[in-house]
Amino acid sequence: MKILFVVNNFYATGNGLSASARRTVDYLKKAGQEVRVLSGPNHNPGGPQPEYLLEDYIFPLVNFLVIKNGYYYAQSNLPLMEEAAKWADVIHLEEPFVIQDRMIHICEKLGKPITGTYHLHPENITMAFGPLINWKGLNRVILKAWRDHTFNHCSHVQCPTQNVQDRLRRYHFTGELLHISNGIIPDKCIRPLTPPSDYTDPARPLRVVCIGRLSAEKDQYTLLNAMKYSKYAKRIQLQFAGTGLKEADMKKKAHKLYEEGILGYEPEFFFLDRDGLRNLAANSDICVHCAFIEVEGLSIMEAIQQAALPIIAEGPFTGTSQFAVSRKNLFPAKNPEALAHRIDYWLDRPEERWKSGFAHAERLEKFSMEKTIKRLVAMFNKAIAQSKK
Repeated sequence: MKILFVVNNFYATGNGLSASARRTVDYLKKAGQEVRVLSGPNHNPGGPQPEYLLEDYIFPLVNFLVIKNGYYYAQSNLPLMEEAAKWADVIHLEEPFVIQDRMIHICEKLGKPITGTYHLHPENITMAFGPLINWKGLNRVILKAWRDHTFNHCSHVQCPTQNVQDRLRRYHFTGELLHISNGIIPDKCIRPLTPPSDYTDPARPLRVVCIGRLSAEKDQYTLLNAMKYSKYAKRIQLQFAGTGLKEADMKKKAHKLYEEGILGYEPEFFFLDRDGLRNLAANSDICVHCAFIEVEGLSIMEAIQQAALPIIAEGPFTGTSQFAVSRKNLFPAKNPEALAHRIDYWLDRPEERWKSGFAHAERLEKFSMEKTIKRLVAMFNKAIAQSKK
C-alpha cells in the first residue's frame, strides 16, 4: 500500500504533531507499508528531507510568533502535489490547513481516497493570541471551517482520544470517526522496581517534573501557583523540560517563588533529548501535566512509560485524563489549589506513589505503536476499498 502523508512540517522540533507524524511514518514503514511525505523543509542542516519538498510559507510580521510556538507552514506547489497524489493509493492529512485544502481538490479530481488525523483544537491556534481564547464563537467558527473544508472530505478520521471523538460527533463530522491513539514507542522503563534507599528521607528534595512546550495552553503557570498552597513547597524541586513562547516569563515567575521563600530550591529549566527526558521522568517523584488544551499528550505518555506518577489536568478540551488510573491522579484544569492538594496527597504516601507509577506504566501498554499501526492500516485499507465502489 502506498500512503502519502501531508503535513506542513514533518521535521519541526518541540511540536507534538510533527513528532507523532514521524513516529507513525516510521512504524508504518517497519510494518511493510510504502510511505512518502509531502512537507516543508527540514531546518536541521544535513538532516533528511521529505520525498515531496515544499517551500516554507512566511507570515508577514508574525512569523517569529508562529515559529516560537513550534510550528512551520508550507507553500502549495500544485504540480508537485499532483505528482505526489498520483503516486499514492491513499492520502492522509495531518492538519486542516491550506496545503491540505489544495490536496483535497487534487485528490477529488483524481478520485483518490483521503483520510485524516485530528491533531489539534482551534484553541491551540487562538491561544497564541491571548484574549482570543475567550472568543468561543471564533473557535466554533474555526472548527466548523476545518470540518467543512478538510475533515468532511475524509472518509475516515483518526481521533486520538475519546474526548476528541466526542467533540467531533457534537459538531456532526460526517466521516467515520475512529478512536485510535497516536501511540507510544515501546521503551524500557529504567526506574528500578524498588525505591532508592533515601526515598523516604525527609531531608531530600522532592522532584516535581513538568514536561512540554512552555506555552499558555500547556499552563505550567498552574503548577507554579500551586506551590503557594502546598505544604511541601520548601522541599519541592520543580523541573521544567521544554522551551517555548512563555519561557522567559515562566522563568521569572519561578525565580520569584524562590526569592520569596515559597520554594526552598531554585526551579530548573531544561531542553532535553529523548534520553534526557527518560532519565528526568524516571527520577521524578511526580510528573504534572497541566495542559487545558491537549488532544492526547505525548510528553506525559513518555513520562508514564518510565513509571512516573502522573497528576493530570482534566477539562473539556483535553483528552489526557484518559491515562489516569484513578481520580486521585486528576485535578480540575487551571485550579492551583486542587493541584496542590493532589501533590500533597501523593507526597504523603511514598510507597503508594511508587506502586501507582508502575500501575500507570502497565496500563499504557494498550496505547502502543504496534496497536496503533494495525488499526491505521485497517483504516487505510477500508478507505481504499470504499473509494473503489
